[in-house]
Amino acid sequence: MLFFERDIAIDLGTMTTLIYVQGRGIRLRESSLVAMDSTNGRLLRIGEEAKKMLGRTPANIVPISPIVAGVISDYDMTARMLKEFISRITSFSLFKPRVLICVPGSITGVEERALIDAAIEAGARKVYLVESSLATAVGAGVDITKADGHMIVDIGSGTTEVAVVSLGGVVEQQSVKTAGASFDEAIVRFVRKKHNLLIGARTAEELKISIGCVYARPEVSYEEVKGRCLVTGLPRSVTISSTDMIEALEEPMDRLMEAIHTVLERTPPELVGDVSQNGIVLSGGGSQLWGLDRLVAERTGIDTILVDDALSCTAFGAGRMLQNLNDMNEGMINLARRRQMEGAAQ
Repeated sequence: MLFFERDIAIDLGTMTTLIYVQGRGIRLRESSLVAMDSTNGRLLRIGEEAKKMLGRTPANIVPISPIVAGVISDYDMTARMLKEFISRITSFSLFKPRVLICVPGSITGVEERALIDAAIEAGARKVYLVESSLATAVGAGVDITKADGHMIVDIGSGTTEVAVVSLGGVVEQQSVKTAGASFDEAIVRFVRKKHNLLIGARTAEELKISIGCVYARPEVSYEEVKGRCLVTGLPRSVTISSTDMIEALEEPMDRLMEAIHTVLERTPPELVGDVSQNGIVLSGGGSQLWGLDRLVAERTGIDTILVDDALSCTAFGAGRMLQNLNDMNEGMINLARRRQMEGAAQ
């Protein structure tokens, strides 16, 4: 029996939750989904098992994503999901673990409080919050303690975090809803418009992973997709090329580039100089789109680096930050309020 449970770090994403245990690395990687029976409110499946049920359930079984854009959309389900995940990686001990959770820079005070309460209900002794951009920077090997500007672009499933970090804090940031799920929706719209074919979000995601790109590939790739013909209502298949993907993803890419330009415009000139020298760091599942680093580099004129393990970078960074928990403030950090005060001061 342990007296003290090991500290844990949680990267709570819209589609995937990763949990890092101090001294052991990433011990859990599960889908942030729960399946519930709407007739009696009973929880049926959590994580990957719930994901497998998507689009294949009767009317009474409802798949729920309790985390949307990095914040809680369903408190009860989030608490139950976290409790299940934490119980899988912890053993019996007299003292519950301290928990560090990555949050988006746009989180409000109410959302912070809900996240802390859910984590405590799930079995945390103390809860600490850190901006996901800082955790991503640490995971990418950036020394955030120096007075040196680094731009982090973390493209998740629900949101993209664009931030400039320096001296252990976020100097300028913007959260946009253009991310992995937006790419899937853009592909669904494109196939519907060009081929009169309706495909599901999972098919669009598979298409994005297999031949998705935002920059011309050396060789054009093709993929056959099946769906429902909007004219006849019958099953039909069409062939999609990687060139089609560039056209399909053009609109979300424009929004993404606009967010990067906005953050650069608002960043102090000295830090912009640092960013141009240090480059832009790309992370998150959405950053693995073929050619995205080339597109960002071409449109900004700044070298762009894709981290080695884009999916786990934030969780690894948060795990490294567990060493400094004793120096961090427990509980709410009131990011939105702090930014309002800084804006008023300027």
